[in-house]
Amino acid sequence: MADSIMYQEDGYVVLENDKPEELMSKTELLEKLKKLVSDSTELPRDVAQHNTIEAKAEYLLDNYCEFYPDENSYLQWYVVRWEKK
Repeated sequence: MADSIMYQEDGYVVLENDKPEELMSKTELLEKLKKLVSDSTELPRDVAQHNTIEAKAEYLLDNYCEFYPDENSYLQWYVVRWEKK
């Protein structure tokens, strides 16, 4: 049986073109995704079917690990657990 820690998340490491990697909480990443979704003219069909910007951002967070707002930029995110010493 899988250890329940495999399904826990503390935050995300976020990679964006022309920026250093950044650690974000789920709330911070959702805010960033909401901005990108609201500014984007073309969304994947499964993302676009959701009615609100919040729902689209949450769907992206839960079902994708990268987003390309346009041909010159990208955003990637990966779940991390903070190590406590």
